[in-house]
Amino acid sequence: MQYSVYLSGEIHTDWRERIVTGISEAGLAITCLAPVTNHQDSDAVGVRILGEEEQDFWKDHKAAKINSLRTNTMIAKADLVVVRFGDKYKQWNAAFEAGIAIGLGKPIIVIHDPQITHPLKEIDGAAMAVTQTPEQVVEILKYIAQ
Repeated sequence: MQYSVYLSGEIHTDWRERIVTGISEAGLAITCLAPVTNHQDSDAVGVRILGEEEQDFWKDHKAAKINSLRTNTMIAKADLVVVRFGDKYKQWNAAFEAGIAIGLGKPIIVIHDPQITHPLKEIDGAAMAVTQTPEQVVEILKYIAQ
């Protein structure tokens, strides 16, 4: 069976690459989808396509709308969503994307360090699995794809 997995959340570590490598090494029939992880490209997409703005609010608004088009489309196509919450930055996008996935009835797997369990308890409660490492996610994917 072919699966599609959307990799959502934190963009400052190599967790996506570790999952993609694990999937490849295991020979799993899984396609990974992801947001644009280059922060500058993601932030500038609106003005790059639709034109410059004098106020940062409108620059951000344009980018958010276009990024949301991509995110919503890819989450809708995905069979499941993996959401990584980092401990360094506020992960508003990850929480938003987890909410989209939950609203669409997509199962989610959450990855985060134990230190941030309390603030994520509601998202963890909606998840099918809560993990601490990308390797644990790969093991879950190996199990469900067999």
